[in-house]
Amino acid sequence: MLGAWLASGEAAAMGPAYAVTGALREWYREGDSDELEYVAGLAAATAALTLLAADPTAPRRRVVLAVDVDDGAVTPTGEEPAAVKLSVAVAKKRWASALVDDEGAESVVAAAISSLDAAAAGDDDAMFALDEAGAYELNWYAVQELPQLVAGRDQPQQ
Repeated sequence: MLGAWLASGEAAAMGPAYAVTGALREWYREGDSDELEYVAGLAAATAALTLLAADPTAPRRRVVLAVDVDDGAVTPTGEEPAAVKLSVAVAKKRWASALVDDEGAESVVAAAISSLDAAAAGDDDAMFALDEAGAYELNWYAVQELPQLVAGRDQPQQ
């Protein structure tokens, strides 16, 4: 999906999106803007597991694309505090950065993907697999590094 977005020059307005919303601010009252953005990013990383489950050919690496959009382009869904519906495609010039798993996370992410249904049913072992993936920190990439990442020559910024 990231490769297709790079080729088209925009991220489509589809699938799950997450943002700092009023509900997230209320739920996480003590957090500053950086902490709130981090929490929204964690929610996006968890949602990426579902997208990966739908595409068995995709590398087992979560991708969270951070973008700048006008407030009017997002509508809270009410499903969870940071969940929003994005109403517009986002041009590449509005992309801020990306958070991506490194190759070492692939087995942990694959186990989490395999555990999604069981975790939803309340299985403790499956929920542990999701927690393991959630504990794996994503690497930060500048937008100009994304073509190299997609081509398999990724080196995250330090």
